[in-house]
Amino acid sequence: MANIDKHAPGSFCWLELGTTDQPAAKKFYGSLFGWAAEDSPMGPGEFYTMFKLQGRDTGAAYTLRADQRAQGVPPHWMLYIAVDSADSAATRAAELGGTVLMPAFDVMDAGRMAVLQDPTGAVFCVWQAKRNTGLGIDGVDGTLCWADLSTPDTARACEFYSGLFGWTMSGSERNSGVSDYIHIKNGEAFIGGVPPAAVRSPNTPPHWMPYMVAFDCAAVADKATQLGANLYLKPMAMEGVGTMAIVADPQGAVFALFQPGRN
Repeated sequence: MANIDKHAPGSFCWLELGTTDQPAAKKFYGSLFGWAAEDSPMGPGEFYTMFKLQGRDTGAAYTLRADQRAQGVPPHWMLYIAVDSADSAATRAAELGGTVLMPAFDVMDAGRMAVLQDPTGAVFCVWQAKRNTGLGIDGVDGTLCWADLSTPDTARACEFYSGLFGWTMSGSERNSGVSDYIHIKNGEAFIGGVPPAAVRSPNTPPHWMPYMVAFDCAAVADKATQLGANLYLKPMAMEGVGTMAIVADPQGAVFALFQPGRN
């Protein structure tokens, strides 16, 4: 376990759930990961829920707005990436072929953010920390440990993110020219990956999927189903890597569980 006080630029620094049933989501994640929930008023009848473990922030939740639902936005987990300047990141994203869905704006005194979409369609946020630096703990059950980008155009996506965040993308090509899994490295840290486009469902929109630590993946996956979740991928062991499962919470937001392998 480690407490986090600052996130390096280019690292995943926050995790936010947009859901159709905030009270149910609080109950589900509280039961599954032991997250405590603290509500702050956002507006008339609206609350922003901060999730905490051992008093440290592990993410947040809010109820999807009527206009988001009207646009067909499903319950989902949104990833935030740390930057020195949200304004500069938004400008650079547009130059690289991305779309600025929401230009940089202040979130009170917590920080400054922008909502961006990569050229292949995946949406993410950038976060310029002020009072709130983001996720405050890692290495225990229920903390973010990785993220995968599901995209139909891995080459275009890798070019975009490398240009925006300076990420190093390392993968190999088989003799057929088809790429294997691509690892994302931010500085010296491996933070995520890009699975081959061939393994993704063509019916699924491009998206980022967070991985949460689960030191007993099978037990946590089983508990998730008992709490009303669906398993999209039952616990699967990967030699030399670890065990993973893919879960959709009772409202439909998808995330992965990861149990690190023994070194």
